Amino acid sequence: MNVLLSCVIIVAAAVLAALGILLVRRRAPEGSWFKDGDRAAGVFGVLATGFAVLLGFIVYLAYTSYDTARSGAESEATDVIQQYETAQFLPRNVRLRLAGELVCYGRSVIHVEWPALRAGEKPLFNPWGPRLFETLGSASPVTNAEQAAYSKWLDETTDREQARLDRVGIAYGVIPGPLWFILLVTSGLVLVYVFFFADSGEAPVVQMVLAGTVTAMLVASLLVIRFLDDPYHPGFGSLQPVVMQRTLDQIDQANKILGLRVSIPCDAAGKALS
Repeated sequence: MNVLLSCVIIVAAAVLAALGILLVRRRAPEGSWFKDGDRAAGVFGVLATGFAVLLGFIVYLAYTSYDTARSGAESEATDVIQQYETAQFLPRNVRLRLAGELVCYGRSVIHVEWPALRAGEKPLFNPWGPRLFETLGSASPVTNAEQAAYSKWLDETTDREQARLDRVGIAYGVIPGPLWFILLVTSGLVLVYVFFFADSGEAPVVQMVLAGTVTAMLVASLLVIRFLDDPYHPGFGSLQPVVMQRTLDQIDQANKILGLRVSIPCDAAGKALS
């Protein structure tokens, strides 16, 4: 979310609404267009309550999906480092290859999948997933430790794939078009109803505050939902591959500490070397 742009949009909408109610106020009768203010306020309360309930439901839906994607990204990175640790107990002919391919998997997540998610695309699969599976298939565990590590690796692979699905599942947004339509319609109804409270007998500043604050609230609510519905969009608060990058740094440090000469079969962007 671009905070500066969002603030400009909210302020601009509030100013336009304030100016609009001043224009309506010129022809409005004293005491507003409603002869029975209490009844009109009651109807407005029902309308505002309905909008608030709908807004709360949509915000909850959007935030739940946002949190699922964030948790999926963290879990995926955790599974990668756990698989790196498990690989050290597998047969010698595959442990270093698996470690290198895990690094490539992480690089592909950062430099290939994440830009695709920002563009609104949903990556079908990570190309290093099948490579890891093929490499593991060439292992022949003999000792109890190797057999336990082999079984553990398969379990961690399942966890990693599920975490990845959680991360990429929100790429297209989760709020259906009909919900957006209803939300916009109800927002418009609330705003239009506010203009019927225009009162030529009331101070202009009070009228401007009335229209401006309601409009600012409506616009801010819509912007929050828009942000939660597209968490990978560049800007403040968007999801970033920070955890996966930290995982790759940890693997690099572990290789140096353990003295492992891991061959990385990809470039810095996670693309396979020819």
